[in-house]
Amino acid sequence: MHHLPALASVQAICYCPPMSIRLDQTVPFGRWLGEYELMFSLSASDRQRRILDCAAGPASFNAELTADGGTVCSFDPLYQFPGDEIQRQFFHKLDQVIDQIRATPEHWVWRYHRNPDELRQHRIGVMERFLADYRTGQGTDRYVCGALPTLPFEPDQFDLALSSHFLFLYSDHFSQAFHLESIRAMTRVASEVRIFPLIALRAERSQHLEPVCERLQRDGYRVSIEPVGYELQRGGHDMLRVYRP
Repeated sequence: MHHLPALASVQAICYCPPMSIRLDQTVPFGRWLGEYELMFSLSASDRQRRILDCAAGPASFNAELTADGGTVCSFDPLYQFPGDEIQRQFFHKLDQVIDQIRATPEHWVWRYHRNPDELRQHRIGVMERFLADYRTGQGTDRYVCGALPTLPFEPDQFDLALSSHFLFLYSDHFSQAFHLESIRAMTRVASEVRIFPLIALRAERSQHLEPVCERLQRDGYRVSIEPVGYELQRGGHDMLRVYRP
């Protein structure tokens, strides 16, 4: 299901409600705290909020922010699998993805990561940090197995909900209605939602973005598109911020 010019993301590839996913068809890449801070313009005060990370995949964001005193719940169908299986699949797919990236240099911006080799090392580091935390946290309230748009949480259980490299990125695989339902579900459990990036796999602005924003605004949501300090996929440097009515 994965194809360039998007960086492979487990959140999107295995995220097929209901949760009948096959790990051998996923590419479990995650991102770490420093990337989250840039992707979502996270401030020092944001780090103190109750955060839900939707379609979190094997990111080390939870492990790192929890160690720093933060409160994070990661939510993804990936968490039905044990850490050793996730790790095996990561290394099985890693070099295939990096080779695809090397073959399409026009689609990538090398500022945060200096080159494909450094990106590879960063992703290995993220996986190692994730696994160390996940092996003790799996099955707890910090790693919850499930799939959008069904969120098994109470209203206002969180202050901030994030979604990285899932919504809008895979617009050719998930409908406009799915995006609306997912965002509304996230705003039910958190008063603010941030989504990054806003481009689809073909490296163009998602076809769902404008109609989704227009519908949310008609329904009373506050919506803004804001530039952020992170860009890996060329053109992927904006975040959507949504506040419920």
